[in-house]
Amino acid sequence: MNFELNPRSGYTLPVFACATAVAALRWLHQNISSLSTVSINLLEPAEIIDIPIEQVALLKNNTALAITRSDPGNNLDLTHNTPVWAMVELATVSLSDASEQIVIIGGAGIGQNIHSGEAAIYSYARRLLQENLQPLLNSNEQIKVTIILPEGRQLATRTSNSAFGIVEGLSLLGTTGLSQPLSVPGQLEAYQEELQQKAVQFNSLVFCIGENGLDIARKMGIPPQQTVKTANWLGPMLVAAAIAGIESILLLGYHGKLIKLAGGIFHTHHYLADGRLEILTAHCANIGLPTSVLQEIFACNTAEDALKLLRNLDINGENYWVDRVYGAIATKIDQRCQAYIFNHSQKEVQVGSMLFDRDREIFCKTEVADTVFSQICYAINNNLS
Repeated sequence: MNFELNPRSGYTLPVFACATAVAALRWLHQNISSLSTVSINLLEPAEIIDIPIEQVALLKNNTALAITRSDPGNNLDLTHNTPVWAMVELATVSLSDASEQIVIIGGAGIGQNIHSGEAAIYSYARRLLQENLQPLLNSNEQIKVTIILPEGRQLATRTSNSAFGIVEGLSLLGTTGLSQPLSVPGQLEAYQEELQQKAVQFNSLVFCIGENGLDIARKMGIPPQQTVKTANWLGPMLVAAAIAGIESILLLGYHGKLIKLAGGIFHTHHYLADGRLEILTAHCANIGLPTSVLQEIFACNTAEDALKLLRNLDINGENYWVDRVYGAIATKIDQRCQAYIFNHSQKEVQVGSMLFDRDREIFCKTEVADTVFSQICYAINNNLS
């Protein structure tokens, strides 16, 4: 893939899933088998864009299949050029029979949530499909839309989806239709520019590496205008925040990512550096876990497996290993971040850490994190009153 100094944005997977569903429905309505593009309203942002359609065909009466390919732009994204299919089944129903006019199903290659059993098709993707398909339907029509990612199961083995309880495929995740090129140097400049704009309004910001953190922040009541997506550029973003005059930062992230900061790793992409289990094992040893447990921790496949092991130990004892070990890790993250900022900017910034697990539940936070979060909530409530 050819990366440019000025990176090109693309679109997220939900956009391509929606485009194929629209193409298949249009074929069923208009018998148009030579569709080259379809128009999609991204909703977030409010923009109409055209998506190329590779193929569309009738499978049987009232059932059509359309195919496109994902284009996330100039990004080191494993979904680049992956095929995206949608099968649409159209039925005529009486109004009393139609409990849902649009039924969305995850087919092959779409991940499943091991806890709920539901397809990993999240709110933005569902809203995108509903609002682009609804205007095309007559009042007495009902459709079943099955989204298929033929390469999804294979690609999922190269992601951290399983750490969040998603198995057998990829998620249709995201809060926007635009896919920013997170992995190219030009994107860091874009993030820093966004940070500087938000620093004009706020003294405190919430840093989230990705979409899971942003979603959790919203559910905690933190306004989106006070959150900053950092991707893996945590070190440069911390320094940029200090230079922009930010006084405090709340780090809200998955423990398997933020744990790297406790070891002084400030670019968290796994291609650059890992060391998660080594850092965790070292903290376990420092707290005083037995050698046999340290060996088990070190041999775990993932940080989530190691957390589960510690939780199992806590069930049968009163040592509170999770609280003690991760409390020490989170405190070290705070200290390392504050030292990193001072070393690179000669400025002092409060940094507090909140860690969540694969269930997207916060299980560890520092006193500084509590303080920063309280300050943010206080400011929000004052603005509302």
